[in-house]
Amino acid sequence: MEPRLKSIYKSEILPQLKDSLGVKNVMQVPRLEKIVINMGLGLDANDNKVLKTIETDLANIAGQKPVVTKSKKAISNFKTRAKIPLGLKVTLRKNNMYFFLDRLINIALPRIKDFRGLNPKSFDDNANYSFGVKEHVIFPEVNFDKVDKVRGMDITVVTSTTDKNQSKALLDKFNFPFVKKGAN
Repeated sequence: MEPRLKSIYKSEILPQLKDSLGVKNVMQVPRLEKIVINMGLGLDANDNKVLKTIETDLANIAGQKPVVTKSKKAISNFKTRAKIPLGLKVTLRKNNMYFFLDRLINIALPRIKDFRGLNPKSFDDNANYSFGVKEHVIFPEVNFDKVDKVRGMDITVVTSTTDKNQSKALLDKFNFPFVKKGAN
């Protein structure tokens, strides 16, 4: 089954972006390549029970198993030893990416308390959009009763273009809730 946003991209967004950006070839139109979700452990890095619960929560949110990121070397100022877990990450591609993006835009972000929109200036030099979410419980897949501590996560949307304006135009077509100019 093809994701809803993927079929909308192919049928509506792709032709609209081709006309509005003035590109000749369909392959020059910006597209989503991957979405990376990071979740740090913080002070709970040594507790295996906490690591397993965060791993199941992130697996439920993303729809695939996360990878445990470990420290490469010991740094005494940060109280880390070599090869201890520091966080979790998931890289979503193809259909999983579109399913997650649909849930993020239409279900999770509107559930944030006092949500005003996302910062439209959070693009990096490669035109990838990154933002943070302070509460992972905004996703309906997370059972709120079993959560011991509310944790944040970083989400990065990687696009095929290096132009920030083209990348923003693509995300606008996907109805990303950016803050409008002049809004308080």
